[in-house]
Amino acid sequence: MTDVLKWIQWILLTTIVIVPFFLAFNVSLKESAIMDELAHIPAGYGYVKYLDFRLNPEHPPMVKALAAFPLLFLDVNFPTESSAWKNDVNGQWTMGAQFLYESGNDADEIIKLSRIGPMIFMALLVVFIYFWSKELIGRWWAFLPAFLFAFSPNVLAHGHYVTTDVGAALGIFIAVYCLVKFLLEPSRRNLLFAGLAFGFAQLLKFSAFLLIPFFLFLIFVFYFWKMEIDWEETPSFTRLKRFSIRLFRYIRSIATIFVIGYLLVFLVYALFSVNYPAEKQKRDTEIILTSFADGPDPEWKTCRLNSGAELSRRPRCLAEINIWMSGNKILRPFAQYLLGVLMVMQRSSGGNTAYFLGEVSASGWRHYFPAVFILKEPLPSLILIGLALILSMWNIAKKIRSGGSRFKIFLDYLGTHFAEFSMISFVIFYWLYSINSPLNIGVRHILPTIPFMYILTAGALRKWLNNKITISKNFLKTIIKLTAKFIKLSFKSVLLSFLIIWYLLETISAYPYYLSYFNQFAGGTENGYRYVTDSNYDWGQDLKRLKDWADKNLPAGKRIGVDYFGGGSPGYYLGEKAVYWQSAKGNPALQKIEWLAVSINTLQSAFGRLQPGQQRNPEDEYRWLKEIKDPYNPDAKAGTSIFIYKLF
Repeated sequence: MTDVLKWIQWILLTTIVIVPFFLAFNVSLKESAIMDELAHIPAGYGYVKYLDFRLNPEHPPMVKALAAFPLLFLDVNFPTESSAWKNDVNGQWTMGAQFLYESGNDADEIIKLSRIGPMIFMALLVVFIYFWSKELIGRWWAFLPAFLFAFSPNVLAHGHYVTTDVGAALGIFIAVYCLVKFLLEPSRRNLLFAGLAFGFAQLLKFSAFLLIPFFLFLIFVFYFWKMEIDWEETPSFTRLKRFSIRLFRYIRSIATIFVIGYLLVFLVYALFSVNYPAEKQKRDTEIILTSFADGPDPEWKTCRLNSGAELSRRPRCLAEINIWMSGNKILRPFAQYLLGVLMVMQRSSGGNTAYFLGEVSASGWRHYFPAVFILKEPLPSLILIGLALILSMWNIAKKIRSGGSRFKIFLDYLGTHFAEFSMISFVIFYWLYSINSPLNIGVRHILPTIPFMYILTAGALRKWLNNKITISKNFLKTIIKLTAKFIKLSFKSVLLSFLIIWYLLETISAYPYYLSYFNQFAGGTENGYRYVTDSNYDWGQDLKRLKDWADKNLPAGKRIGVDYFGGGSPGYYLGEKAVYWQSAKGNPALQKIEWLAVSINTLQSAFGRLQPGQQRNPEDEYRWLKEIKDPYNPDAKAGTSIFIYKLF
């Protein structure tokens, strides 16, 4: 490749990385703290400033620590004398409110700087997507999955928040890459990288725990494939010895990967727990796990195989082990990690009350993630993914019709496309897990599968177009050839170009409301709330926009009732103009408050029909608002998610 083409390649990659970064950064400046940031930002500051892990153990530390690192260079007040820090058990929400809004700090500056770290992770993931794609489908086609991910409205939305979702996608992507690299090119160096990448993923989000069964699956598939290949050429009397030794080596390798990974986890947790008092850690752990698996088991009966304990009660053994470890000086860093895992298990099994397609439920819906993905993924990428899937299924059908053993076809496929098989397997595995989980609070939870889906899509489209361009060392000849190819563009190329341009235009038109983005199937961003809310639409991001509206429309002395869902503080931004409100307080007009602002997430949770088992107080259903207004036809909006009503 000529130097000029190398420069073009690097310019394209830099553009694909830098432009979305600044798009996300610009959006970040316009938005208030979303719900999870209220807990994550103070927790991260506690880790890096005080080496204390008492806040937010439900999530690993890496994203929060990276986000809080720039805050070390600010002169901020962190309320360590607060009861929420000294006495409360995981007083993350109170600490967040006090740190950001009640301690004399510049909340917007803290939020702005905290979001830089997650955006760096987003940019890094784009780079990693490009380079693995480059190995698999070539340097030019690799730009397609990198572009699709970098300019995805969903990625731009969640990539600039201090949350774990894009971080999880980064960690899982690198971990899968390093394992595949080790299997195809075994060496001590690649084994070390696979272990470190596995540990890195565990430090980003607890859903990376699913890599354990997935890695075991991959390594055994790889083992049986290698065994099948070598079976015939291995003398029958040496087969048992040869393949037993090989199996032992693979088991040893995967065990080494897990040991290296968890050693990294242990070291990071040990660092961030140095100043977490041992007595408080044990007390916090006991209280947090009080209700886990039906409560305490002081005699450890659930750990005995013949105890007769019910199956649902068995996980309590893990809680008792966790509590014991938290009181051990050596093991307490790992106890803090295990506590987070158990908290996620408890939350996932219990679900989270959410609105979806007119219903409110905590038990979840099996069709939640497929439906939300179809509604929030841009139409051009849905078409590309659908087309790639059809093409792949068609190619499989042709190979089967051509004759030959299906098992042999599968073995041949593994031999030439093991990385692709790994990606397909992970997407299926992770989606099945997500679909069966009752925790339905956002498309962000399936973000770790998106990079793999885009790479697989690009690979299938590359085979479909099969439009090879020979690169000449002579730059002028290369330009002429490229021009000729462009002139002779086939329908396929025109279609692909059209969809890419459409995709880019979708992203541009969605600015700056990426969190609330919905495609045309859902009626666009303006109507997405009708289908689903929470982190898909309203996470509290528009409070600063409500402030801007109030500054323009509320004269001095006028007030507005605010029923807000999110991580911001109406009092901090609106001052005396804001009056805390909720449905049960009735009509603000009775107190001569002319305006009411309500988060759409709150409204949909109040209006949605309840599934069996769900309960809601009638006074919380905004019935009085329905009697005087059409709630879905507000007099104004702050951004997309805060509906504003003129009451008289």
